[in-house]
Amino acid sequence: MRFLLTDEQRALARSLDAMLTAADTPAAVRAWSAGDHAPGRALCSRLAQAGVFALAVPEAYEGVGMLPVELAVSFVELGRHAVPGPVVETVATAALLTHLAEHGDTSPAKRLLPGLATGESTATLALSTAGCGPYALDADAATVTLVVSGEDAAGGWGDTVTGSGRATARTGAKPEAADGTGTGARAGTGARPGQATPRAAPRTEARPPTAAGTGTGARAGTGARPGQVTPRAGAKPVGPRAGAPGGSPHARLLIAPGHGPVHASADPARRLSVPGAGGEILAEGPHVAAAAAYAADVAAFATAAQALGVGLALLDRTVAHAKRRSQFGAAIGSFQAVKHRLADTLIGLEFARPLLYGAALSMAPADIAAAKATAGEAAYAAARTALQLHGAVGYTDELDLSLWLRKARPLRDAWGTPARCRARVLSG
Repeated sequence: MRFLLTDEQRALARSLDAMLTAADTPAAVRAWSAGDHAPGRALCSRLAQAGVFALAVPEAYEGVGMLPVELAVSFVELGRHAVPGPVVETVATAALLTHLAEHGDTSPAKRLLPGLATGESTATLALSTAGCGPYALDADAATVTLVVSGEDAAGGWGDTVTGSGRATARTGAKPEAADGTGTGARAGTGARPGQATPRAAPRTEARPPTAAGTGTGARAGTGARPGQVTPRAGAKPVGPRAGAPGGSPHARLLIAPGHGPVHASADPARRLSVPGAGGEILAEGPHVAAAAAYAADVAAFATAAQALGVGLALLDRTVAHAKRRSQFGAAIGSFQAVKHRLADTLIGLEFARPLLYGAALSMAPADIAAAKATAGEAAYAAARTALQLHGAVGYTDELDLSLWLRKARPLRDAWGTPARCRARVLSG
């Protein structure tokens, strides 16, 4: 398979890169970690204006249709700039509501989707089902917190569907393990790197998208800017997918009335809390469980893209450091051992890239799981390489490198640990 992004998709990536660079995203991340959400919300509002969240919303609800390739392109850039906030959860919520609407339950979609598409609201999502983690990401910052409760509503993703991790569901677990990291303050310390990656061949029947119908770029008469996502005629809906698991007839979708105490995690910019009990019921029945499973797949897909972006940012910064830092009168980047370590990191990330875009073309659960496992492991390996080659300076909070170092492992484990993903790939 030969896959190349179109000119419009590359323009979307360049546009987001320029916007996030100009917005001083690291400052917004540090403010978010300190509990000041204003800069991060302003950043998310600008992303919404660029059409990022509309990529997961159908045109009928002020979106541009579900466009997975453009969604992957966007979330790679979000990862490269370490954008804070429940951005993955917002698109997962949009996917859940869209799935419900496609099965005839349009009321929640009419109520919430337009706001998510335009950036007037952000959402976080907790799939508080049997065996699933009870935590929601950034519930203190999101406009709305949705909870899916009910037996087996999460389908095949099991206890990692929310990315909150089973460890914290156990009594007495430490809050630091709430996003499945269990690493404390430093990424890449005291843990073994994942080495095995799932076998997943690219889908040979996939075709590169053509310039017509990509949904990106300015159109004459629309007033859109270059790189801004615009609606396209005949955008292909992705969900519901064939073979989506059924679920309990007792599954419910609720708006949580609030949330419990906010817990810090290994990544200070990922703040977790348990949604409040009860709340308004938006939908109920087996279709809610199927929609939750679909939303979990979309969340895993977006997280894979975000992890790939984090890994690329870590590699770029480490290469730049290796060129500047000298030892024994020579740049450390000239040493053979350093070259090999950086080359291995690059290969891992480049192996993840085609799996991500292959999953975007199919949106098959097994393909998403392969992309999630590979991208997550590659990003974590990039974090370990960055930490080692930066030496002692890599451990400091003052260096912006820490913003990406702390994201690598939580993203690897959120919305499906590598072990879960491999099991999903093997089960087909």
